[in-house]
This record gives sequence, C-alpha cells and structure tokens, in this order.
Amino acid sequence: MTYALEVNNLAVTLGEFRAVDGVSFNVEPASFVAILGPNGSGKTTLLKAILGLINDYSGEILVFGKNIRDVHPDAIGYVPQLKTIDRSFPAVTCDLVASGMMRSWPGKLSAKVHRDVDSVLQLVGAGHLCHEPLKHLSGGELQRVYLARAMVRKPDLFLLDEPATGIDAVGEDDMYEILEGYQAKTGATIIMVTHDLMTARHHATHALLINRRLISFGPQSESLTDENLKQAFGHLGHLHGLEWEGGDV
Repeated sequence: MTYALEVNNLAVTLGEFRAVDGVSFNVEPASFVAILGPNGSGKTTLLKAILGLINDYSGEILVFGKNIRDVHPDAIGYVPQLKTIDRSFPAVTCDLVASGMMRSWPGKLSAKVHRDVDSVLQLVGAGHLCHEPLKHLSGGELQRVYLARAMVRKPDLFLLDEPATGIDAVGEDDMYEILEGYQAKTGATIIMVTHDLMTARHHATHALLINRRLISFGPQSESLTDENLKQAFGHLGHLHGLEWEGGDV
C-alpha cells in the first residue's frame, strides 16, 4: 500500500527546544485524522513539517510515496488557523480563491479560472459571495472562502490548523459537513489539528495524540482512551470531557 502520509522518526528542533521528538506514523488514503495534544506539544510544528514549511528536521516525511520536498504543491491543500490577509485590501472573494490556484494575487481572471473558482465556491456554499469585498465577510464566510481557496487545486491531502477558530457552532457544523462531502467526492485524506475532543470523536476516523513525542495513533476509539489522554495531558480534570483551549508550538 502507498500511504497518503508516512512520517518516520521525525524530529524538529526550534532553537534549543525539541518541538517534535522521534514521531512516526502512517496514514492510509481517505482517512480523517485529528491531531490533539496540550499547548506546546508540537501539533502545529508537525503540521508545518508535513506542509514542507520546515526545512531543518531529521527523519523522513513521505506524501503518497514521495519525499515532501518532491511533492507538487497542488497535491496539498492548507487552511491556516490565523487568516493574515488584510481585510481592507481592495479585493473580492473570487480573487482570494483564485490566488490559491495561481499562487499569486491575480489580475483579471480568465474565463476558465473564473469557472473553477465559481464551482468551488458553490461547493462550500459561498457562490453568492464571489464578488463580495473581503472586508464585508463574516468570520464564518471567510472560513468558507479559505476552504474554497484550498480546495480549488483539488488536493489529495488536506491539512487544517484549528479550522473552527473564530466561527460559531452553526458555522463549525457546516464546515465539517463541507469537508466530509469533499472527502466523499474526491477520496482526499484530511489531517486536522484541533483542541476539541468531541469534534475528534465525532468526525475523525483516526486520532493522533502528541506531546512532543507520539502518545498514540490509530482509530479514534482506540487512540483517545482515558489512559492515553492522561499520558498526553497529565490529568483529565481540566478537559471537562470536551475541549482544550490555547495556542501551540
């Protein structure tokens, strides 16, 4: 089998801090993996390494059998936690989505690009926003647009960092419905960093628990046991059975 993602003995050091230490796991195609761990556990660092954004690491990262350094950028879609775009920039939704396809801020969109952008905006329920100025978008609308921006290249591997940040419960439910619909249609593999234990249990097929080192990885019902959660977080009292809050490394 060719795995969607293979991580072999990955170690990442940031300054003098070992953010990820000897982590290994394999993800089968069409899996939905939730990555969980306490603040500073290396979740975001791991995601950045998989994205190819960290060059200084030891170990091996393979995406569909290819070294991450040799993977075509279109094979991976990414939705960041923090949306750094300046909302006052005089652009509309279609421009932002097209930038995901063209890898630069577009000028005039060709008919084909416009069709592709419109199609993916319809897919995420945001077709009516195509010509809406970015400054007018709500947090939930902007999240849909970023999903469309990542989907427009039809990636086989979809990475998300805390995708529910800044959106309400209804918007969050809609987002997961969109992701699961995209996965059902394309067979894509989804890997998501989250603090929300209930989300992982409800939506993910697999869960990875990390605290710089790998605590557990497997089907979420087997990985997210009380014993593994206690090992990752130290104790269960602060979890309240639901979610964790805060940043990450």
